[in-house]
Amino acid sequence: MHRKVPVRFGPEAAGKGPAHGHLAGGLPVWIWGVLAELEAAGLVVLADKGYQGSAYAKIPYKGRNKPQSQKDANKAHAKLRSPGERANAQLKTWRILRKLRCCPWRAGQLAKAIHVLQIREANAG
Repeated sequence: MHRKVPVRFGPEAAGKGPAHGHLAGGLPVWIWGVLAELEAAGLVVLADKGYQGSAYAKIPYKGRNKPQSQKDANKAHAKLRSPGERANAQLKTWRILRKLRCCPWRAGQLAKAIHVLQIREANAG
């Protein structure tokens, strides 16, 4: 379920930059509704620093000269996020997904099949 939530952060809040349903990075505002749904389902959402301001996403600490405890937390955060980042990067290399026009369930099934093929290919080589 995608809910549109009119939330603006950064330059958009001041009337500068993109408006009408988009954030600075070009992401649709409904992404905030997705994060809320994941939080309501009891799932922890690990995000990058671009999601600063979201009440639902856990982001790494920002800034320079952080204490060691924050550096350690950022390292653990990156370690937990890396498998998902790698999977997304690999899925983007598959040409079939670039022009996919089908329902989200079918797209998910296709992504799972691609993942199985990639694992099989990696284990064979």
